[in-house]
Amino acid sequence: MSEQIKRPSWLRKKGETVQTDSLETDFGSAKDLYEKGWQYYDEGIYDLAAECYRKSAEQGLAEAQYVLGICYGCGVGVEQDYKKAVEWYHKSAEQGHAEAQYNLGNCYYNGEGVEQNYEKAVEWYRKAAEQGDADARYGLGICYRYGEGVEQNYEKAVEWYRKAAEQGHAKAQYNLGICYRYGVGVEQDYKKAVECYRKSAEQGYADAQNNLGRCYYNGEGVEQDYEKAVEWYLKSAEQGLDVAQYNLGICYYNGRGVEQDYEKAAEWYLKSAEQGNASAQHNLGICYEYGEGVKQDYEKAVEWFCKSAEQGYANAQYNLGICYYDGEGVEQDYEKAVEWFCKSAEQGLDVAQYNLGICYEYGKGVKQNYEKAAEWYLKSAEQGDADAQFKLGICYEQGEGVKQDYEKAAKWFCKSVEQGNVDAQFRLGRCYYQLGICCEQGEGVKQDYEKAVEWYRKSAKQGDVDAQFRLGRCCYQLGICYEQGEGVKQNYEKALEWFCKSAEQGHAEAQFKLGCHHKGIKDEKHYKKAAKWYRKSAEQGYAAAQYNLGICYEQGVGVVQDYKKAVEWYHKAAEQGDAEAQYNLGICYMYGKGVEQNDEKAVEWFFKSAEQGYAAAQFDLGVCYSNGEGVEQNYIKAVEWYRKSAEQGYASAQYNLGICYYKGIVVRQDYEKAVKWHHKAAEQGDAEAQYNLGFCYENGKGVKEDYEKAAEWYRKAAAQGHEKAIKKVNEGDYAMKR
Repeated sequence: MSEQIKRPSWLRKKGETVQTDSLETDFGSAKDLYEKGWQYYDEGIYDLAAECYRKSAEQGLAEAQYVLGICYGCGVGVEQDYKKAVEWYHKSAEQGHAEAQYNLGNCYYNGEGVEQNYEKAVEWYRKAAEQGDADARYGLGICYRYGEGVEQNYEKAVEWYRKAAEQGHAKAQYNLGICYRYGVGVEQDYKKAVECYRKSAEQGYADAQNNLGRCYYNGEGVEQDYEKAVEWYLKSAEQGLDVAQYNLGICYYNGRGVEQDYEKAAEWYLKSAEQGNASAQHNLGICYEYGEGVKQDYEKAVEWFCKSAEQGYANAQYNLGICYYDGEGVEQDYEKAVEWFCKSAEQGLDVAQYNLGICYEYGKGVKQNYEKAAEWYLKSAEQGDADAQFKLGICYEQGEGVKQDYEKAAKWFCKSVEQGNVDAQFRLGRCYYQLGICCEQGEGVKQDYEKAVEWYRKSAKQGDVDAQFRLGRCCYQLGICYEQGEGVKQNYEKALEWFCKSAEQGHAEAQFKLGCHHKGIKDEKHYKKAAKWYRKSAEQGYAAAQYNLGICYEQGVGVVQDYKKAVEWYHKAAEQGDAEAQYNLGICYMYGKGVEQNDEKAVEWFFKSAEQGYAAAQFDLGVCYSNGEGVEQNYIKAVEWYRKSAEQGYASAQYNLGICYYKGIVVRQDYEKAVKWHHKAAEQGDAEAQYNLGFCYENGKGVKEDYEKAAEWYRKAAAQGHEKAIKKVNEGDYAMKR
């Protein structure tokens, strides 16, 4: 809320006489000076008018003090001086002058002439409101609505809006209508919303006129009536309200309430667009693209799409992407097309998500990436885009970007067919054929584990089925069935039995399973067996076993501790893309464990792991960028990796990201976001985050000051031995503040 100062409600027009007998008699000279001031004012001699007001005000006449405050606030007859305006408003307000109290409240609200102070604003609004000042009542409603200077209270906001509205205050009537429309502080009631909008609109308030038009357009609280919608939109639009101009353009474009007229639609879109309305800018771009109401002009279309897109309007971002993709109005540029598709897609626009999938599938503007293509097709398909559903079905059918899954392929082809996609019908038929073939192996259909178990058992018991590999695989699969209780009653002993049979025939995954089993039994004998089976599996190239064997050597579990051998096995697994092994290898290079210390190598392996989404690696990579270890110092990159790790729940990254927001490192300083990330880390037991969260609650940084919560978090940090937190708990001074 940023209100203008209030002028005297009885301000005379030039030439009107003064009713001196209505003035108090206690200020004889003051009254005369005050009236003389108005004579000068009517004659346009503002400096003399202000001087008379001053002399009257100095004798204590409240009305003169109030008017002198206005002079200083507006620079009438004196040099504009907000501080002096406040000084005179204050003198008048202290004598109970309601309008001066309101103006003083505005000064505190807007920080004009005084330091901004919502609490003080509320104090003076309340004094004026209690005397019946409608503007002050409205201002008090605003404060309660948004929690400015008072605790947010929608019911009280409605109470004060209503008082002002009953006095005919147009803005209060409008805001009361908003409350009824959305059920804020009152029970939702479209009819009452309309009633309030109408009272305000009939006084000429543009926002209310627009909202009343919208009610008629949508049939909310009134019978739908496009003609009446146009009538009210027009009243508002003629006052220059951009959203009403846009809405009027919509009516002309679609022929709702008026005869369809693309030229008039474009005319109103232009008025709104020139005021920066993103929706209107986009629609004006559409008009230029298709030559509707204006001469077709692709360059102008691009110009307006760009203005709208830069404000974050998703449809404009999408259409701008289309222009760059097709080279209409701009030079063809697939990379820019992808850039704009991405901005739109991230806001959830389904067609943009589909197009982004196309770009990734065919490598247009980005490196070809089937996984990314499938990811964007899925987002679009889930919103019901038939083309995206068809594309996603192909991905699952062919195993491009996703694991081949005929059942999922059939599911998405079905959804696309239901929307009339003819191409999907052919694919669906072929997919069902493949499903029939795969029933035997349980691929793409609901797996029948009882049948699978029956055949695994027969094959495994014979012991000579084709080759050891096949036998090993059968035993392994049977072990999985018993382990997970799929098709048979869950039985870990049976599972272990079959894993043993499979492992003894050289099946790498079964050997790894046995290694994990033995490692889970906490004694040296089993640790040695774990290392033995990990080694057998690892020597066949099984990455998970290589990684775990590396851990055994690093920690001396089941083998003699040997950092060099740990590095050797981490390296083998890492080269196969095992993210955990890549991270551990990075740690070895970072601290010189088993290899010569090398920050650059550490960063190289952290990066490989981090790109696969491994949270610990993302965090350590962020640290490297932050400290310039192994890479050129880059705080932007550091924050980027902290965020990726933090969003996966990694406490240290959440803490560091909180620090970045608290100090404004690369990101815009934001105490609320700092508190958010510290809170996440603190809940996971991070002592530094717990201490910082206590500090934020103690000092009201990003949260409302709350000494009890501050004490709670300090205690948690102190319990973990955090020295500063211990000191805070022992001193306890902050707990005395109120």
